[in-house]
Amino acid sequence: MHEQRRFELAHALAVAKSRQDVPAALRLFHPDMVLESPPFGTTSRGLAENEKALRRFFASFPDYDVVLHGHANNDDTLVCWGTARLTMTGNRFGAVPNGARAEIPVFIQFTFKDDLIAGERFFFDLATLCAQSGVSTDAVRQRLFPALAGGDAA
Repeated sequence: MHEQRRFELAHALAVAKSRQDVPAALRLFHPDMVLESPPFGTTSRGLAENEKALRRFFASFPDYDVVLHGHANNDDTLVCWGTARLTMTGNRFGAVPNGARAEIPVFIQFTFKDDLIAGERFFFDLATLCAQSGVSTDAVRQRLFPALAGGDAA
């Protein structure tokens, strides 16, 4: 797949996610899509799991908006970097946020198959998101990674 086409797919996904348009995002995904978010410790496989993951993400961050500032690629991978703006809501992460909109740098690694996005790894600094959202990084990590904290998942 040509580099320009890869970036077009990544940009279209950024636009769809910034509109919280799950059906549009899903149309860009290969049926075997794998979405990983290491800061949250989550992996979603296939279209059904990805739909659920996106809806849950947008419930927690209803004003999510991402702007891609640049990209680089090799034969099978595209990496984009940019800025996400989002407001943490609810108490899904084990703490009540302050309602402030966070602005965080993001890095996204994409792989492709059959002219669709087959993999996305979404990286950002969890501590930066927590600090700007007025929640304890320790409390959020305990909720996200209970095995590391010795507790039970919520």
